[in-house]
Amino acid sequence: MTQLVNEGKGAIFDLDGTLLDSMGVWKEVDRLFFERRGISMPPDYAHAVAAMQSGDIADYTIRRFSLDEDREDLMREWTDTAEELYANQVRTKPHALEYLHHLRSTGAKLAVATSLAPRLRDAALLHAGIRDCFDVVCSVDDAGLGGKERPDIFLYTAKNLGVAPEDCTVFEDILIAVRTAKSVGMQVWAMFDASSQGDWERIRKEADGVIRDFDQAPLRL
Repeated sequence: MTQLVNEGKGAIFDLDGTLLDSMGVWKEVDRLFFERRGISMPPDYAHAVAAMQSGDIADYTIRRFSLDEDREDLMREWTDTAEELYANQVRTKPHALEYLHHLRSTGAKLAVATSLAPRLRDAALLHAGIRDCFDVVCSVDDAGLGGKERPDIFLYTAKNLGVAPEDCTVFEDILIAVRTAKSVGMQVWAMFDASSQGDWERIRKEADGVIRDFDQAPLRL
């Protein structure tokens, strides 16, 4: 029997770029969006919107490209395209499933804290076969929370897990989320993702640990 070395601890996982090798989904969503409008997608676009919520991305996109379109229509188009891709194409990062099973066997409580809308989150978790690994699944939309530039989603998730923030370990892939989780006393391990490569050196300095594969993740939280 596995020793319960992580009893009373919580592990909070981001989805896009952390548990899921899914950033290609958003590249395809963006590619199709700009292609339909005959606009060349700027190379800095994906990085500029990485930490934003969908409404803020819509406002930013309309403003930056002077689009005569409604923000709700843009969000609906993105969500419809993304849902099909999440439901059919996403996969987990290497050894993610094995790591989740290990943590559960050692007494840790597991949660998802994501900026994905619930319908995308649920499609991705179902397709990847990991929904049953988690005690709590939270999106910023669930409680009208702000994006990950604010700590609300992390604190909300910890509260629902029943674990104190200082007993939570967060797994993230973007710099702003690493900083935010650490600001409320959580330990943070950063997963490398190509979409955040430009920030990787800063992420390495600010996170408590970094990994490129879940076989490098800590066995004890």
